[in-house]
Amino acid sequence: MKKMNNNAQGSNLLLLMIFMMIILFIMPTFGPILGYYFGLVLEPLIGFNGKYPLLTLFFSGIIVVMLSSVLTNFFTDWLKMGESQETTKSFQKEITKARKEGNTNRVNKLMKMQPEIMKKQTDASSSMMKPMVFLIIFIWPIFMWLRGYLGDLPHYYFTVPWSNSVSFFYKPFLMQAWLWLYLIFSMVFGQLIRQGLKIISWSNRWREIKGKIKIS
Repeated sequence: MKKMNNNAQGSNLLLLMIFMMIILFIMPTFGPILGYYFGLVLEPLIGFNGKYPLLTLFFSGIIVVMLSSVLTNFFTDWLKMGESQETTKSFQKEITKARKEGNTNRVNKLMKMQPEIMKKQTDASSSMMKPMVFLIIFIWPIFMWLRGYLGDLPHYYFTVPWSNSVSFFYKPFLMQAWLWLYLIFSMVFGQLIRQGLKIISWSNRWREIKGKIKIS
């Protein structure tokens, strides 16, 4: 059991190292190059000849959200994830009850089950890390293209109720305004898309599994 846990942790660590290598060494060099080629496709589709930068940001957010949602949904076993979450909740409930009752024998039995439950959690979390490696290859170049696209606009301002000219590159809170706009667009539609994909992935069979999961 310990060997299995170590293997799972080693796999997660390897994925994390690959992810960090891509961010620190590969994307700073190749990100702008990829951004240029991404722009050759994106600008005719959502550039609108520089006339509607807010719409460009909006559609860029949708593209990134769609990519991240589809890849995450592809790599994530939602049934396995849900089973792991329900098992952990049931385990915590049972061990808390046993400790309150002073049932030492029951606590010892439950503690012997803990490595298996931890393995399930590790396996479930590793499935969430896999798409990160692929996502950064797509998302970073889109950001590179967006920054260059907005910087080349003759009018890089937008209107809000409290101001008629807010620069896309103004930093209200740590990040530039265009990034805040992107985050707002992507969070709203991202939740809708991800929840929709999750619902599709969760079959009626999962409801039966959820009802049967108990710590025995």
